[in-house]
Amino acid sequence: MSEFPGQSGMRDPLKTARHWGPSRTGVQHWWVQRLTAVALIPLTLWFLFFVAGLLHADYDAVLASIGQPVHAFLLIVLTVCSYWHGMLGLDVIIGDYVHARGQEVTLQIALRFGALLGALATILAVLAVWFTRLH
Repeated sequence: MSEFPGQSGMRDPLKTARHWGPSRTGVQHWWVQRLTAVALIPLTLWFLFFVAGLLHADYDAVLASIGQPVHAFLLIVLTVCSYWHGMLGLDVIIGDYVHARGQEVTLQIALRFGALLGALATILAVLAVWFTRLH
């Protein structure tokens, strides 16, 4: 880039973004967040109808419904998509509003650990109901 008077130190922005910074992962992050959002639409509708059908059911009927393989599978998929989508959204919020690098890294680690822990607890609960209903 040729320099004209008053333009010393100007850099081409594409040169800066081509191999460095969040430009390598931003598109993937954006796509995964959109895909999980689209997946959550039918899953949430299914979940609302599933729960509405169990409004006046007793405890054993609820466990029997969750223990059905289709419902257990859909609950696990809903759990994974919900936690993943939430983690991606909160990750963007942390990246945008937390400017201290140490605090940002700490919050991102806590976010990922909390999302993983919550998702695993929910998945294990669904699997426990499903496996106890198999016997």
